[in-house]
Amino acid sequence: MVTTIPWLTVLWAVPMVGAAVVILLPAAQQVLAKWLALAISVAVLILAVGLAVGFDPAGEQYQYVESREWIPSFGTGYILGIDGIALALVVLTAVLVPLLIVAGWNDAAGRSGLAGRSVGAYLALTLAVEGMVFMSLVALDILLFYVFFEAMLIPMYFLIGGFGGENRSKAAVKFLLYNLFGGLVMLAAVIGLYVVTAGSDAFASGTFDFREIVAAVSSGAFVVEPAVLNLLFAGFMFAFAVKAPLWPFHRWLPDAAVEATPASAVLMMAIMDKVGTFGMLRYCLQLFPDASTYFRPLIVTLAVIGIVYGAVLAIGQTDVMRLIAYTSISHFGFIILGIFAMTSQGQSGSTLYMVNHGISTAALFLIAGFLVSRRGSRLIDAYGGVQKVAPVLAGTFLVAGLATLSLPGLAPFISEFLVLIGTFTRYPVVAVFAATALVLSAVYILWMYQRMMTGPLHEGLVDDEHKVRDLVPRELVVVAPLIALLLVLGIYPKPALDVINPAVEHTLTTIGQTDPPPQVVPKMAEGVR
Repeated sequence: MVTTIPWLTVLWAVPMVGAAVVILLPAAQQVLAKWLALAISVAVLILAVGLAVGFDPAGEQYQYVESREWIPSFGTGYILGIDGIALALVVLTAVLVPLLIVAGWNDAAGRSGLAGRSVGAYLALTLAVEGMVFMSLVALDILLFYVFFEAMLIPMYFLIGGFGGENRSKAAVKFLLYNLFGGLVMLAAVIGLYVVTAGSDAFASGTFDFREIVAAVSSGAFVVEPAVLNLLFAGFMFAFAVKAPLWPFHRWLPDAAVEATPASAVLMMAIMDKVGTFGMLRYCLQLFPDASTYFRPLIVTLAVIGIVYGAVLAIGQTDVMRLIAYTSISHFGFIILGIFAMTSQGQSGSTLYMVNHGISTAALFLIAGFLVSRRGSRLIDAYGGVQKVAPVLAGTFLVAGLATLSLPGLAPFISEFLVLIGTFTRYPVVAVFAATALVLSAVYILWMYQRMMTGPLHEGLVDDEHKVRDLVPRELVVVAPLIALLLVLGIYPKPALDVINPAVEHTLTTIGQTDPPPQVVPKMAEGVR
């Protein structure tokens, strides 16, 4: 569906222009900056919902398509379009950003900021990340995707380094160096892909048009040496594995998540990092189907290691925010496992997992952040008996924690179940190992809740200075929608899956993969017991 109204351009341009307007407001207009940023994010949410309502799951794969010339001599164009997978992540981003702005309403207070405009800078950087994530999700030109895939690192770097905790500078540099290195490797692969398309008879000249390259790959017209395709796949996959992150490329995440403000950490883990797993599903699989199959055993192995590794390290943490960060490493392992199982259940589960992980992580991390801001400590041992003085905070923390461990009836359960089922049909032993994380997640979540929320009130919470009060109305505005989404998607995920499944089926068809046939146990011989 080619539209005459450039809705996708509007989608990413509104937050980007809004960021410029917010940061240019006078430093004295802090309240205006907050309300303006919130209004812009709500307008983007309304637009995203409109796109979702107008999207036809049974229609063309890419809808709201825009195609214009950009740099014709390089074979690159301004080509935008959205499928069901990208739409799910667009809606997730649009839902979370207004909540994150409200959650971080006072995060920039008292800081010097950029040229004295601390509040405006903080909000502008948040909106800039949103706009760049949108552009990465809707771009159908590989070079265009790469530009914004890398550009989003800059505002995120300043959010961590400018507004984070005591060790924010070190965490921000670590975040930037890891991701820039991955991006440089990907740049070499992007250039290499252009060179091989220029040398192929399937194209009139070199091109970055994603749809054109995928069509040639799918039809067999684009023939390249397998070793070359393997190298190109590795370049793309490395950058996405760092961004996601996949074990052992995860080392930057715990420090960045802990040192950033809770709202910025959620922006990074629940929104920005999803571009990595999205890139695996769209670019790695569809551009390089044979290489994806060749590397599949290795990537599946790394994903399972990451699942168990993240869960085990979460159990041993004494810092509540670091514990939650390690749970995300485990969850990203599940997402990547489902993608590379290359089954319809696995990839549908992974896409839904991206959405559900974003919601559950946002809820758990933000509620923990509200608690830490009251007590002034991230140490689990600094708490105890919180449910006696803040029952709503403790109750919502429990629901978010139970969602994180994939309790049936809450949103992540469906997606994790689909990933395990989809993996089991192709790699039963791998699925069994991955399922051990279900037990481990119960250990770290319930143990954390027991130590922090139950038992006698911690002596450090008795005095007025560190007294823990319950959630205030502003915080309830943030938490209530997240809890509601966890419940609704846990009971009725059909609307999301109806959008996701056709896109997944198209991806599997494009890469020539089908679900393994069911294994039927032979009927026992008559008379044998």
